[in-house]
Amino acid sequence: MAALTTNVVPLAGIRFDDKLVAAAAGGDTVQTGAGIFLAVKNGDASPHTVTLVTPGTVDGLAIADRAVPVPAGQTYLIPVTDRYRNPSTGRAAITYDAVTTVTVGVFRMAV
Repeated sequence: MAALTTNVVPLAGIRFDDKLVAAAAGGDTVQTGAGIFLAVKNGDASPHTVTLVTPGTVDGLAIADRAVPVPAGQTYLIPVTDRYRNPSTGRAAITYDAVTTVTVGVFRMAV
């Protein structure tokens, strides 16, 4: 898994499309927290699913992962809150059903 770098969005704003990188076939890891989001651009002609792994259990039962479908040709912003933070790595694990023409970036809003 590749560790994606978090880009801080200043109050003046930033251009974000030039900060997207190719999604890793084995998945990526990202910082978590309030104001953190994953930008996913699907340049393919088919929809793709981005999955945020939920590392936890309730009464011994696994919590379901969050699957986010991204339609063909669309760019989505997905919040990455601390509920996706893996306690052993301190980061969230992100997987993709395919990575052809899928680019991603992590951004944190300035407060």
